Amino acid sequence: MDYVLAILAGLILFISLINFVSIRTPRASSAIAEKISVIVPLRNESENIAELIQTLRSQKHLSDLEFLLLDDNSEDDTLALLKQSCEDLENFRVLSGSPLPQGWIGKTWALQQLLQASRGQIIVSLDADVRLEPDAISCAVTLLKSSQLDFISPYPTQIAYTWSEKLIQPLLQWSWMSTVILRVAERSSSSSMVVANGQFFVVRKAALEQVNGYETASNKVLDDVFLARALVKNGSHGCVANGAAIASTRMYSSWKEIQAGYGKSLHAAFGSAFGSVVAIVFLFLTGIAPLIAGITGSHIGWYAFGAVTLTRTMSAIKVGKNGLDAFLHPLSSALLIYLIIYSSVMRGRVQWKGRTI
Repeated sequence: MDYVLAILAGLILFISLINFVSIRTPRASSAIAEKISVIVPLRNESENIAELIQTLRSQKHLSDLEFLLLDDNSEDDTLALLKQSCEDLENFRVLSGSPLPQGWIGKTWALQQLLQASRGQIIVSLDADVRLEPDAISCAVTLLKSSQLDFISPYPTQIAYTWSEKLIQPLLQWSWMSTVILRVAERSSSSSMVVANGQFFVVRKAALEQVNGYETASNKVLDDVFLARALVKNGSHGCVANGAAIASTRMYSSWKEIQAGYGKSLHAAFGSAFGSVVAIVFLFLTGIAPLIAGITGSHIGWYAFGAVTLTRTMSAIKVGKNGLDAFLHPLSSALLIYLIIYSSVMRGRVQWKGRTI
């Protein structure tokens, strides 16, 4: 067992080091001449409207730009606030979503309607809780063009205040920073290597239309990953990027929200029940077993614990964090294992935005 821990820890440390020095980062902005369509699906997002509109209005270096915001049959005053906030804004359009058809989930149906209404050559989809720096879209599109990719998803810095957020949220970035060599993945034709994040997703419209838009992920909770896989299968190329300097978001603000958010999606994250078991074993071997081995007298166990902790620290430093929560990685791993099991047990019964998923 010691040697399994040593080999696995060494492997993820090797991958993490490569990604630490090579991950694409949108830094340079430029004047963008192409027409850009920024699309935002919203359901029960009244508390986000004011800051969302402000972050969109602040975008610069974009000569031909439209903002399309769709209210997905919200049960709060999202639609009224949208209309009020965008009333005098020339390049903002507010749409009311059609009823949800069979075979679709809310977000993908909203995105499909937004895509059909868009006129841009490049589509930028945003979640309502994402906040952008003024040159964020310009930087992202500049990177898309300079790297000759078809899509990129700049991963926003994940704001975390409560302990539950600090224990779980950093695992999102660590999971792909330590397991996938991103520069290889972005040119690969294998959908199994796809890494994407739908919070901030930039894609060439031509590539998107070739896979029938969001219809390819119509009933997928992890619409971003399945959309990216469809794009790659169709010959497109792209990957996740480090968007910490240009975007931020606070996904969840409590353990209750974390449990519901991950509960609706983790069962689909690994492809099958077997994939979920593999993920649980991986988390145990990289997060919990090294500490147990070290405490029980194994020097290799302490080496493995140190190596894995270093990967967490590098992942945090890359997005401007101090990395101190890396030392709590065993506890983070145990909580994520629980969430994977919870998601599998609660599949199809989790409430999210007033709908059962």
